[in-house]
Amino acid sequence: MTSGERLVKSRQRVSDHGEVFTPRWLVDDMLDLVKGETERIDSRFLEPACGSGNFLVPVLERKLAAVQARHGRSDFEKRHYALYALMCIYGIELLADNAQECRENLAGTFARYLKLGADDQVWLRAAQAVLAANIVQGDALKLTDARGEHIVFPEWGYLGRGKYQRRDFRFDSLARKAAFDGLFAAFEEHDVFAPVKSYPAMTVQEIAA
Repeated sequence: MTSGERLVKSRQRVSDHGEVFTPRWLVDDMLDLVKGETERIDSRFLEPACGSGNFLVPVLERKLAAVQARHGRSDFEKRHYALYALMCIYGIELLADNAQECRENLAGTFARYLKLGADDQVWLRAAQAVLAANIVQGDALKLTDARGEHIVFPEWGYLGRGKYQRRDFRFDSLARKAAFDGLFAAFEEHDVFAPVKSYPAMTVQEIAA
């Protein structure tokens, strides 16, 4: 455990929810087991008990390192691929305060990487919009959100030239599909795993709005 790293918020939360956070050294060791996937910008990671982001923040850091290595010479491409890296990270968390902390920690990691300033608020708002959809307060075992409704996750894609696509899928359908082909595997048009909603191509400004 690193200095100042807190693994328990309270004994009551441990008793009520079994809440114990994973230390960073162990997270890094586990991610090294799938190192190739963590360094792919477009690989998708879902943490079904994401806490405040102990796993997801290091995954994003590795993805952003890949963005820097591949697109760091172009500010346009670096920014758009950094947002795409964020789009490929998903989490479910039972407790509302943890879910919000996770969103804030991921947004902070994204903002620090891009060195976002006062003139870059559209990028921060876009990141927050993505995280509002990708990090869900809910119960991963029941496959429901905090309102008791089906969890819905967006599938994001980067089309190039500053345009993104989005399709929303129910998590229970994705979970069944993933057992065979992986999360957000190629869907056939006649498949029962059709999106519940599709969106026109969007710019960063449109996502932020």
